[in-house]
Amino acid sequence: MAEITAAATRESMEYDVVIVGAGPAGLSAAIRLKQLDGDLNVVVLEKGSEVGAHILSGAVLDPSGLNALIPDWKQRGAPVNVPVKKDNFLMLGEGGSIRIPNFLMPPLMNNHGCYIVSMANLCRWMAEQAEALGVEIFPGMACSELIYGKSGELTGVVAGEFGKDKNGDPGPAYEPGMELLGKYVFLSEGVRGSLSKQVMARFELCADSDVQKFGLGMKEIWEVKPENHREGTVTHTMGWPLGGNAGGGSFLYHLESNQVYVGFVVHLNYKNPSVYPYMEFQRFKHHPDIAKVLEGGKRVAYGARAISEGGWQSIPKLVFPGGALLGCSAGLVNVPRIKGNHNAMLSGIAAAEAAVEAIKAGRQGDELTAYEVTLRQGPIARDLKRVRNVKPLWSKLGMLPSLVLGGFDMWLANLTGWNPFGTLKHGKSDAEATEPAAQHKTLDYPKPDGVLSFDRLTNVSFSATNHAEDAPCHLVLADPSVPITVNLPIYGEPAQRYCPAGVYEVIRNDDGSNPRFQINAQNCVHCKTCDIKDPSQNITWVTPQGGDGPNYPNM
Repeated sequence: MAEITAAATRESMEYDVVIVGAGPAGLSAAIRLKQLDGDLNVVVLEKGSEVGAHILSGAVLDPSGLNALIPDWKQRGAPVNVPVKKDNFLMLGEGGSIRIPNFLMPPLMNNHGCYIVSMANLCRWMAEQAEALGVEIFPGMACSELIYGKSGELTGVVAGEFGKDKNGDPGPAYEPGMELLGKYVFLSEGVRGSLSKQVMARFELCADSDVQKFGLGMKEIWEVKPENHREGTVTHTMGWPLGGNAGGGSFLYHLESNQVYVGFVVHLNYKNPSVYPYMEFQRFKHHPDIAKVLEGGKRVAYGARAISEGGWQSIPKLVFPGGALLGCSAGLVNVPRIKGNHNAMLSGIAAAEAAVEAIKAGRQGDELTAYEVTLRQGPIARDLKRVRNVKPLWSKLGMLPSLVLGGFDMWLANLTGWNPFGTLKHGKSDAEATEPAAQHKTLDYPKPDGVLSFDRLTNVSFSATNHAEDAPCHLVLADPSVPITVNLPIYGEPAQRYCPAGVYEVIRNDDGSNPRFQINAQNCVHCKTCDIKDPSQNITWVTPQGGDGPNYPNM
């Protein structure tokens, strides 16, 4: 009854285009819509407390998307100030490293002309540009429901619902939220968006695409000693400490003000459920090549985020009646380049152009097929097609063989436009890749030293994460018994380890009896790893009320 009453009392607002998510894709779409037709009514809804609060990216920015959207971005003062001056590619062993010569890398891997940026700050600047054009941006407005029309088309979203108690019932300060209705709705929620996931299922958008693959990206910002800082230097590594336990790699990006972005990515298709991605990251910082940069410095921020890694063959159908998927909701990351922001921007531009033409023609609520065509035939396609076999080769053959064969495939694709391996399949989902604990060695990890490496809860405090204590848990178990009756005996309950924020625990009595599954939802940094990696697919991440979650500064 509470749901019906809430819906009956909701006010509604009508727009030409409703955009969910103020990331690079959503903001690019909003800006392009108003560039093309200043009379359009456009709204952007952002669940973070402010634009940029939930943005986490590497990031070395390929400026092609920004150039297409705002060619005079330099004159307008975009926070894009540190050009890449030097590229390093290292293969790490436990005590040393081998540098891979740049000339061996395909040209697409060259970062010349790219910039080290904070995507959170760039999105804040983009929001200012959008608002100057007349775009309405509402931060702290989580979109919790989809609204469909009489013909089944998407017509809008419910945003700004606040004040439910822990049981999901309206509390004393309950606000039912508003219905934001549009001729078209763009979903640009980022990786594994909760609404995008629903739309994909309802309209069977993944029916003709390969399974999506994911990585877990963890990042710290460090202030280092001036003598250890090399502004404009980009370093990527592979190898130690992951070895054969999991695929992945790292980055060190030296930006301005003696700051260094330190990041670590673990591919989530690992088999051994005792792999502990967060602790792999912490161990990595003790490598001599990394420690010499960080020693004497201090960590000032931490965060984590899932990354879409399936690439070209995993892109779902992008359009459906009344809407479209943009950016990382569609999975547009170029995995070898570790870049997706340029493609996110280009997707926003293409979706906006298709919507403007449709609205001019008097259409609404249909499929924006022109957007799909542009994405699959334009610069995004050219970027992703030539690297499409790197991820499946790594998954099937491991790091070293994939370096040789994937490099060969990329080189030929770069020179001729032809991939000699065709289009390889990914196989299992990341959840299905998890194998029983009995089939694997239990992995042990060194204790963090509190200087270079830190425990999870300490690091989470550097993400400024906050959730209302009396709000409903936004991590929903389909069957509350599964963690203890299935995941614990078979897999050792890997949620205790794959979560980079310490959200999930198995607690017991002092004698080890009576295991219970505990969800510390207040720690959640919204990375979505649990929704992806849980071997029983028993956890669904749903959006908490607006403003809850991390408050990243300049991630």
